[in-house]
Amino acid sequence: MTDLGFDKPASQTRVVVAMSGGVDSSVTAALLARAGYEVVGVTLQLYDHGSAVGKKGACCAGQDIYDAKRVADKLGVPHYTLGYEDRFRESVIDEFADSYLNGETPIPCVRCNQTVKFRDLLSTAKELDADALATGHYVRRVMGAECAELHSAVDASRDQSYFLFATTQEQLDFLRFPLGGQPKDETRRLAEELGLAIADKPDSQDICFVPNGDYASVVEKLRPGACDPGEIVDRSGNVLGHHDGIIHFTVGQRRGLKLGNMGEAMYVLAIQPETNRVVAGPKRALARDLVHVRELNWLDGDAPEVGRTVTVKLRSAMPAQPATVAEVGQGGLTLRLDEPQHGVSPGQAAVCYDGTRVLGGGWIDSAELTAENAPADVTPDRVAAPA
Repeated sequence: MTDLGFDKPASQTRVVVAMSGGVDSSVTAALLARAGYEVVGVTLQLYDHGSAVGKKGACCAGQDIYDAKRVADKLGVPHYTLGYEDRFRESVIDEFADSYLNGETPIPCVRCNQTVKFRDLLSTAKELDADALATGHYVRRVMGAECAELHSAVDASRDQSYFLFATTQEQLDFLRFPLGGQPKDETRRLAEELGLAIADKPDSQDICFVPNGDYASVVEKLRPGACDPGEIVDRSGNVLGHHDGIIHFTVGQRRGLKLGNMGEAMYVLAIQPETNRVVAGPKRALARDLVHVRELNWLDGDAPEVGRTVTVKLRSAMPAQPATVAEVGQGGLTLRLDEPQHGVSPGQAAVCYDGTRVLGGGWIDSAELTAENAPADVTPDRVAAPA
């Protein structure tokens, strides 16, 4: 059996590699080619080529397409560029803009993996008669007793499992992640060893279609009026100040409120798009211990059992927190956190783990603070995105 888990020689195994033009996907293609697999490189052009030329720190456009082709040429493998601009705009960019207008904090990279990459590109890979689709993500695919399982990367500092929670079992059966068992510095060392010209290319930092991280300008361009001014209020509705558009804020944010001396630090507690208001208050009022999740994708059986203990990540950079499944139904679940957490934001993902294994997850729809965990001066309440 090959290291990718096939019962036939590598030379008879066709693997499509999603090549973004970065170090990770380039090394993935190079390692598979060196191991003797029949590698086919595919790069997705996801947004306007001309506007992206020369833009650093992005993927899937301009210089990155050129870099991917250079690597493929060096490896002697075929390379194709597929124009997915319309699909990307509809599935990712438009939803990104609408999510901000709804008072949420979206994660477009998850939607991109869920739709354009692991749905559309995977379908294309099968049309090319491939045996697998490989990517440069830092996650692990581990064969369990009954099926393939998704696990976090060996290098916790590079782990991307949070962004892949929406991967279905059918997709996971076809996917491979060759880099999940090694640290990033080993990947760069291999890039140098393999003589790849992109060995010292910096990692992507910003959302690929957002120049310089200024997402608000992108949303305003897509949805005129998105930066209409409004009021900043306290939890009782008293006006504290004014803002230049709700899209500039996310739950848990401290900077940018510009409220002056309020006696204590103020944070965004909620965003109310129906009134164009931002609700602000002290950090203790951010605490939430019930998290309601929609669009659940569960990889461990058909659905979780009520009472099951898990750990859950509520943002990509936060440590996983102990929790219990409190309710299941209507395509979602409710998690009860062992300890209240601050800054639980609608639109982010709640990803459940059992150790390193990704059990599944979904999108945070709302969160509450129950009475038993509420400080004496904080009334239990709910932060939610409107239906």
